[in-house]
Amino acid sequence: MAPATSSTSSAITLNINGEKHQLTIDHRTTLLDALRERLDLTGTKKGCDQGQCGACTVLVDSRRVVSCLNLAVAAEGREITTIEGMAEGDELHPVQQAFLDLDGYQCGYCTPGQICSAVAVIEEHAAGWPSAVTDDVGPEAGPPPLTPDEIRERMSGNLCRCGAYVSIVQAVSRAAGAYEATRDERRTAAAKEAAA
Repeated sequence: MAPATSSTSSAITLNINGEKHQLTIDHRTTLLDALRERLDLTGTKKGCDQGQCGACTVLVDSRRVVSCLNLAVAAEGREITTIEGMAEGDELHPVQQAFLDLDGYQCGYCTPGQICSAVAVIEEHAAGWPSAVTDDVGPEAGPPPLTPDEIRERMSGNLCRCGAYVSIVQAVSRAAGAYEATRDERRTAAAKEAAA
């Protein structure tokens, strides 16, 4: 009697950019291939397909991941954000706007992954996460200044074959400043609301 074989595919639901997508997918399918080949979300790029270039970076539960190394079945039930989900209608995300304003791209192939990574970098920095170049990692130190060295280190998993790194660092810095200003405005509004 031959041993029973297990199924090699599953029906899953992926929550991408706020929309639910139901797929029957082979267990070995990467999140990258599910996005590009099954859902036609081609903003996420396939670069090295080995997790080294960052072109396929997306956000999963607001954390950056290289989608070529993550299985689609492992992303079920998690909030996935791709470059297509960054803008609010016709209004670009502040990181997208900064990349546009400061020419943080040349050919544009790596740009979606760079932008997704930059959004996570700004959130990680605001939460006080240190990087390899952070001088004081004590909890009382708070977030380190987001210097060009900090940005370069935090973005080091995203390669740009055109070499637009100077503009990318400037764009991340500008977007981080906009993020801080918006966060301060929200805090002030919340304090006024609480006092009323």
